[in-house]
Amino acid sequence: MDIQINHPSNTPIGQAVTFSLAEGDLIHILHPEQIVSYRGPSNGRSDRFMNVNRMYRKGKLIQSDMSGPSQFVAALPPGFAMKSVEIQNGSDLLYDFRSLFFYSDGITMQTRVLQIKNMLVTRDVIKVKFAGTGTLGILTQGPVCQTELHPTEPVYIDAGSLVAYPENAKLELTVYGNTLASQHMSYHWKMTGLGSVLFQAGRQNHRLEKDWANDGFIKRVLREIIPFGGIFIK
Repeated sequence: MDIQINHPSNTPIGQAVTFSLAEGDLIHILHPEQIVSYRGPSNGRSDRFMNVNRMYRKGKLIQSDMSGPSQFVAALPPGFAMKSVEIQNGSDLLYDFRSLFFYSDGITMQTRVLQIKNMLVTRDVIKVKFAGTGTLGILTQGPVCQTELHPTEPVYIDAGSLVAYPENAKLELTVYGNTLASQHMSYHWKMTGLGSVLFQAGRQNHRLEKDWANDGFIKRVLREIIPFGGIFIK
């Protein structure tokens, strides 16, 4: 299987992902309505109903099983990107099932129930752990970054930006910095342990765009204190 991302970054016009499947390849698409073109035998696509648990978690009814040899293009809307992740035996990362776009045949899923306090913040009851060997695609709002955990030195990650983390990592909802900083930030996960953490770096884009469109406090002050500032500072 070969995956080509036509727009490698988060662009205003969205992203197109081309899947090229060889004979014997089989992948499961959980958002089949995003498939905009297909080349291959008619029986290379087989739609079926998801099981009840997946319907509930995904908020959708149908998934498509795509087999090779074939090629198809999936379109992602503006603000979304897809990250391909290779899964190997022994992988212990936990993911949000809602962000799953596809997974290849041979990968199995196991559910993990979150602690009550974490459910209230994430608004999710379970995470998914993948086993087996294969590839899966994760939907994100921007590029995906990776950082290593340390057993004693914590890393703080915005709670809404977390994509995946090791099952045995220690998580604590908190804020950091001085009083002013902690009062003006969203909740973060304070994380320690072993392994890699994946997080998305595009969730804050809308805030920055809004601040930029509204000029911000400094630009408004400069317009007031500099002679003819309203003319020269646009």
